Amino acid sequence: EKMNSTCIEGQHTLDHYLFPIVYIFVVVISIPANVGSLCVSFLQAKKDNELGIYLFSLSLSDLLYSLTLPLWINYTWNRDNWTFSPALCKGTAFLMYMNFYSSTAFLTCIALDRYLAVVYPLKFFYLRTRKFAFLASLSVWVSETIFNAVMLWEDEISIEYCDAEKSNFTLCYDKYPLEKWQIRLNLFRTCTGYAIPLVIIMLCNRQVYKAVQHNRATEDREKKRIIKLLASITLTFILCFTPFHVMLVIRSVLEHDVSLDEGPFVHKSWKQTYKIYRITVALTSLNCIADPILYCFVTETGRSDMWNVLKFWTGKFNKSQRQRKSLLSMSTKDTVELEVLE
Repeated sequence: EKMNSTCIEGQHTLDHYLFPIVYIFVVVISIPANVGSLCVSFLQAKKDNELGIYLFSLSLSDLLYSLTLPLWINYTWNRDNWTFSPALCKGTAFLMYMNFYSSTAFLTCIALDRYLAVVYPLKFFYLRTRKFAFLASLSVWVSETIFNAVMLWEDEISIEYCDAEKSNFTLCYDKYPLEKWQIRLNLFRTCTGYAIPLVIIMLCNRQVYKAVQHNRATEDREKKRIIKLLASITLTFILCFTPFHVMLVIRSVLEHDVSLDEGPFVHKSWKQTYKIYRITVALTSLNCIADPILYCFVTETGRSDMWNVLKFWTGKFNKSQRQRKSLLSMSTKDTVELEVLE
């Protein structure tokens, strides 16, 4: 544990109000939405739909992160004072970053899958099988676990004395200036986990858009829906992850050669950067709400599947047990509904 006296005035006040509000909103919506999304995507994966496997992984990643949010709510409500064990701090920080980068990876897998389905409907079948989707998802989980594991053996807790507040704060994964290993990891993540996926998603969606526009067999209504969905995917990615990564890079550059002895002037220049950075961290959690809405509620089959799952759970079907079973194994069409083009 390190003592650190770089308290930024007003820093804990901002978090005290902003974070609990955002995180409570995310928890209330995202936990039930992602549980429903897991059920729907499981049904799709069962019916030999490779997209279901990517959606299942995405929902699982979002759900794991959403379940840690009550700990972050407690932390920020206590004005950035971590009251739990250091091990729990490591675990929650690990799951947070796992979610950021596994989400971007699964969104990229989905964009590539749609690209192959629409632009090359008669080729690359082996890349659109359940087996391939399972192996791709597994490799994302394994590689993200390895890359983020560095956080599990680094010291994540630091104690800060705040002159303005006249008290100590136990910070969880909130070091400033950033340590050298954090800067290296941040820059690596920004390239591999954000910039490259963003480029792939935008290129794939552009090609899908072109193919849809030129396809005469697709109805205008269907075209509009597909295009709306592609725009939503790109927009979600940009809104949830761009502000955070821009601020992460700015912090990594600014704090690269700073030492704690450089006096109040340097610390003041961090003040605004750090505040904006913290706001962008809160924004990324909205990704947990956007994903299930995008992939399960935007399309007609996604909505009807979700409705059927809800009915099944609440036992509204006064039918025999056999009919219930047949409901759960019913055929679910492709979530992004591009079979017309196939």
